Amino acid sequence: MNTPTSAAFSNPADTWNQRFAHDEFLFGTAPNAWLEAHSPSWPPASHLLSVADGEGRNSVWLAGLGHRVDAFDIAEVGVAKARRLAAQHQVSVNFAVADCDSFNWQEAVYEGVVAIFVQFADPELRQRLFSNMVRSLKPGGFLVLQGYTPKQLEYRTGGPPNLSHLYTEALLRDQFAALEIVLLQEYEAEIHEGSGHRGQSALIGMVARKR
Repeated sequence: MNTPTSAAFSNPADTWNQRFAHDEFLFGTAPNAWLEAHSPSWPPASHLLSVADGEGRNSVWLAGLGHRVDAFDIAEVGVAKARRLAAQHQVSVNFAVADCDSFNWQEAVYEGVVAIFVQFADPELRQRLFSNMVRSLKPGGFLVLQGYTPKQLEYRTGGPPNLSHLYTEALLRDQFAALEIVLLQEYEAEIHEGSGHRGQSALIGMVARKR
């Protein structure tokens, strides 16, 4: 999920609860395309974490593949919708309401971590979040990440309006220097993820492995 403006995030939980407080799913119910393309990184029945999972589209899909999935989000309204989505698909996901600092991070417990459009994070929070994501991976585990690049400020089809929240190849290589980067790709595509992400977009995707 992504911040609409910095000012709106003096109370991020309230902001996201308001954005999720509609019957429709803000980012749709289908999995993110980058995640779907690179989910074969994980062997069957892996233990995965979906970071800032919103209304559950990615975690529920991963659970449907047979993975054991943990997921968290700051918005209790979003998590409630995610639980309903999981019930509709008859899958089990271990959901938690938590922000990126209060989530119960543990060391080396996951075969995979999923971070799709977690660009609500300012540079300070982002550094803590990325560090926890790396720490939580088991050796040999894979991180699958997608975000927007600075060119997205021209398209404005989703994502934050804050340059400091956007990703470049150099930033990701620096922040994930402890991982072996298997794939790092900047590209453009037209995406249709609910009303929240819709239209031509400037994207960056990464797959990285913990040594």
